[in-house]
Amino acid sequence: MLTIKPSQLLELKGIDKRFPGVHALKSVDFELEGGECVALLGENGAGKSTLIKVMGGAHQADAGSLSVDGLVQNWIKPTDSLDAGVAIIYQEFNLVPGLSAAENVFLGIEPQDFGWVRKGEEKAKVREVFKRIGADINPDALCDRLTVAEKQLVEIAKALVREARILVMDEPSAALTKKEVEQLYLLIDDLKEKGIGIVYVSHRLEEIERVADRAIVMRDGARVGELSREELDRAKIIEMMVGRKLENEFPKEIRSPGEIRLSATKLNRGQKVKNISLNVRSGEILALTGLVGAGRTETVRLLFGADQPDSGDIELDGKKLILRKPSDAIEAGICLLTEDRKDQGLVLGQSIRDNFGLPNLKKFSNKGWINKSAEADSFSDYIEKLQIKVSGHLQLASQLSGGNQQKVVLAKWLERNAEILIFDEPTRGIDVGAKYEIYQWMNQLAKAGKGIIMISSELPEVLGMSDRILVMKEGELMGELTNGPNVTQETLMSLAIGEKVEQAA
Repeated sequence: MLTIKPSQLLELKGIDKRFPGVHALKSVDFELEGGECVALLGENGAGKSTLIKVMGGAHQADAGSLSVDGLVQNWIKPTDSLDAGVAIIYQEFNLVPGLSAAENVFLGIEPQDFGWVRKGEEKAKVREVFKRIGADINPDALCDRLTVAEKQLVEIAKALVREARILVMDEPSAALTKKEVEQLYLLIDDLKEKGIGIVYVSHRLEEIERVADRAIVMRDGARVGELSREELDRAKIIEMMVGRKLENEFPKEIRSPGEIRLSATKLNRGQKVKNISLNVRSGEILALTGLVGAGRTETVRLLFGADQPDSGDIELDGKKLILRKPSDAIEAGICLLTEDRKDQGLVLGQSIRDNFGLPNLKKFSNKGWINKSAEADSFSDYIEKLQIKVSGHLQLASQLSGGNQQKVVLAKWLERNAEILIFDEPTRGIDVGAKYEIYQWMNQLAKAGKGIIMISSELPEVLGMSDRILVMKEGELMGELTNGPNVTQETLMSLAIGEKVEQAA
């Protein structure tokens, strides 16, 4: 592979883009040189996704110009940008699950003789590029059998095989383990040394401080500033992104939890949940944490009726519950904001108003007829309360940013007036401004006497928002901690890997 000399690879000038009811991009400038990593930052709805889709040829700008190597481009489809050396690795991978890793890497550019694919050559080249990026992947492995990190490496291999010189990574670490993120950092360092320009989109500010040479910040569709490597300070980034100072990243309040609302006793389900007992009190935020595979999500799925336990009991306000399906839990007053809002929390092909109304049909219907006016009025109230950025009630859920999708999920459960709210990774993939708003709503719900369970892999979030903390490992409860000054990230990590700590109850 040829090493590319540093140069001005990509330049966007005055990019403007409108959608019905939304001015998504407002005369945005962006520059990228060879061998540098530029972070693209902003709140959800700031215009980041629209801008990278313009870079990738998925959207055409209404005004402005885009140049590669100083040559103005006029892309009308994604393959045009790829031919020019720009590869986009979206958060949702563009892979064919039923094809092998090698077949995905060479899809559309297979080495052929008279229509016959030269499989041996294809696999040899894939092994070579996998070795180059440190990927220990069998070229014959089907993509639907690969881990998230492996799928990401296949996407990067696709880009390198096509000799991409500009790599755009959209939330590349969202579903990676800490070890996999460290490997991603090393890969980015290596790609930069080879002169490849990288655009890095992430809400994890600690990653930006590690990988970025510069950061360009967007707000409300406009470029509002640029920060050099030396200026990549967390507080400064947040202030520029949200347009105001956040005095406290985690607005935790002092609470006095009341009586036990929800209790689970000796829950078991296969090897995923082993003899778990827990309780949640009125006005309390209970955090459930641990490493990937600890069994946190599997535990709350039992509390929500999505799975059935092999044994164990669940009670709400002293009454035993029989939860055969999620609707039983919803009827009892338990709701779940799922970890995967796109696949499990929303019906992406339906309007946001319909998504809001789904768990509340009984409230908005009479004799089989839905009162659309009442549904619309109620949804409008939540759009205002939660500051959901939408173009209208009939906008498809798939068209919203991640943070606004999360707010629609929250709105439907708030309307349901559930007593127990389970937040599974509530702020994954959303910006600091939207996070702050979610935290404030969690505080308000606790203040109103609701019981809250929060699953989080972000230890600062766990320490910043919870009253009590349960730490799990491989389906088992390793310890229970009352949150306080003596509880640190090191304390939680020690429990997560199976070490005993004195603070554990």
